[in-house]
Amino acid sequence: MASTKKDPVLVVLQLSGANDYLNTVVPFTNPLYRENRPNLGLPEDQLIKFTDDLAFHPSMGPVKDLWDQGQMAIIHGIGYENSSRSHFRSMDIWHTCEPDKVGTEGWLGRVIRDLDPAGENVLKGVNFGQGLPRAMALRGVPVTSVSDLASYGVLTDIPAIGAGEEREQMLELFSRVYSPAIGTGMTMDYLGQTGRDALKGADIIKTAPEQYSSTIEYADNPIAKSLKSVAQVHLANLGTQIFYTQYGSFDTHFNQLPTHAKLWTDVSGAVSDFFADLREHDAADNVVMLVFTEFGRRVQDNGTGCDHGRGGVAFALGDAVNPGMYGEYPSMKAEDLFEGDLVPSYDFRGFYSTFAERWLGLDAKPIVGGEFEQMDFL
Repeated sequence: MASTKKDPVLVVLQLSGANDYLNTVVPFTNPLYRENRPNLGLPEDQLIKFTDDLAFHPSMGPVKDLWDQGQMAIIHGIGYENSSRSHFRSMDIWHTCEPDKVGTEGWLGRVIRDLDPAGENVLKGVNFGQGLPRAMALRGVPVTSVSDLASYGVLTDIPAIGAGEEREQMLELFSRVYSPAIGTGMTMDYLGQTGRDALKGADIIKTAPEQYSSTIEYADNPIAKSLKSVAQVHLANLGTQIFYTQYGSFDTHFNQLPTHAKLWTDVSGAVSDFFADLREHDAADNVVMLVFTEFGRRVQDNGTGCDHGRGGVAFALGDAVNPGMYGEYPSMKAEDLFEGDLVPSYDFRGFYSTFAERWLGLDAKPIVGGEFEQMDFL
């Protein structure tokens, strides 16, 4: 639990497309790295070393600063047994904690439900991005999804939509449009409630940018804009405890060197600016960030890129994080690989459980579907 009277806040950052573990946390002294990466191996003199054997990608300087400040934990070899190399299936598993079947309930949906059982705050969980991540989807749990905070809620400023009667008419029209395809009854009630929640959320969240001022100058890229929006809503004290956003694609089958460098330049800069923004406003002490990707990439490069793999790396960031490395870097020896991939050594559901139980104060077992090893990064 957070050692503050403020509610604990979790920010989830999804690196979509499968970030390359080996070129993110680089085992530069291991000869097998150079042997398997004749084309993608990063020059040692460009790496940002943080131990005698490991280094960050050259574009991760701002992340290294967080490491130096004791605000970062690295979780090695994360994944799950019988890993899928499919983006869609693997993301489903990470989002629902259901590796053996197709799940329908998002793990963060369960978290939001447990934080706000009565669904009183439609902003308890907020996503910045297109659509709604499956991780946050759970029937009866309101979640606000925002593609652009600056323009979100603009419809509620139009006089014809502002009044209650007109708003109800708009929702009724929404229902009529979809009713031929989906029928009536429970489904329509759900859609109607979702519409009402969305409008209510828009009314409230649109005030966040109006209250915000900062000396931090975020970069002009999508992840920087999303994390700036997270900061704005957090600083507006609207009761949001779960934030979600994603960036990518990290699916670097080809042309990886410039692509991966640009991606990590954007992500590391945005994450650093985000925490600097919160610290400037004395609002960082109750925020931690979870960074994950669906799987790592193949040990052997394919020429200009590398293909889908298994074991990966995740990060926990924030003032409350117990810094350091957790778990073991998977072996790169040929006999220890599975079909050319690093073998996961730590179940991601234990990673989630650590956040759910030790940070948010919830019973993790029903959230992740069992009891899994937690780590002491919180």
